[in-house]
Amino acid sequence: MKIKNLADLELFITTAQYGSLSAAARSLEISPAVASAALKRLESELGVLLFVRTTRSLRLTAEGERLLARSQPLINELRDLADELVAGHSLIRGELSLSLPSDLGRNVILPWLDEFQQQHPDLHLRVQLSDRIADVMREPVDVAIRYGQPPDSSQVALPLVTDNRRVLCAAPHYLATHGTPSSPAELSQHNCLCFRVGDALYNRWRFTRDGEVLDIDVRGNRSADDADAVRHWTVSGYGICYRSWLDVGRDVTAGRLSVICPQWQGESLPLNLICPDRRQLSPTIRLLREHLQHRFEAYVLQANTYLYR
Repeated sequence: MKIKNLADLELFITTAQYGSLSAAARSLEISPAVASAALKRLESELGVLLFVRTTRSLRLTAEGERLLARSQPLINELRDLADELVAGHSLIRGELSLSLPSDLGRNVILPWLDEFQQQHPDLHLRVQLSDRIADVMREPVDVAIRYGQPPDSSQVALPLVTDNRRVLCAAPHYLATHGTPSSPAELSQHNCLCFRVGDALYNRWRFTRDGEVLDIDVRGNRSADDADAVRHWTVSGYGICYRSWLDVGRDVTAGRLSVICPQWQGESLPLNLICPDRRQLSPTIRLLREHLQHRFEAYVLQANTYLYR
């Protein structure tokens, strides 16, 4: 593609429509000199003559006819797309119901939702903060942000963060008192703070290193069905947790937590935006996903820079 400026192409199309360069310039609200320079630039880039010029008329050459036939539909499509985007932006209104993970939602995502709502003041948000897996098919929830794939394969999972894992971590003062495990196998000697989903206790922690897999059954004197509570206990020095890097990354970078056994890789834990059906992906949901993706990219980059430095 040799055309460097779509405005030059638009000028060419307008000139062909009016049959006059000066009329095209008036229509586009530019000076005749600017219009003439743009047309010459376009012909120079393409290496062809687009108009046959006389003192009284302007006529398309054969090459100009071919360019007009192929380019006009493209320009029209771009205009339609721009109109759709503007219309979509203006339609960001009404109520949007979201279900967010307790820790990540409360401490990371909520401020980003504040930004999104400031950009779209006609939007009303209804937020549910819970680590319980929201049933977006039956509950009044438009979208849910959850770790892992949805339990129902018919639901749509749009990736927000694909490269996320669980990490083993504890407060520095806990490690100073109880020692730092050199391997996950030593977790049996430590108080492990476990996460619970309903009646299921997540107390089997998996790690891999160079193809070796370790499944460790852990025990501790505290468990909760709220990830924020588990992280709070860990920061307070009550034991070791095995949490999503997205949840604990800000505590690690601030020095409140230390990563343990970084040579062992924790389980993959992608973050997705879950919707019951692709037909429900409204402009609001699409824009919200784009907004969150941009914020997560910067968040993960900062945290990973610290972890892998």
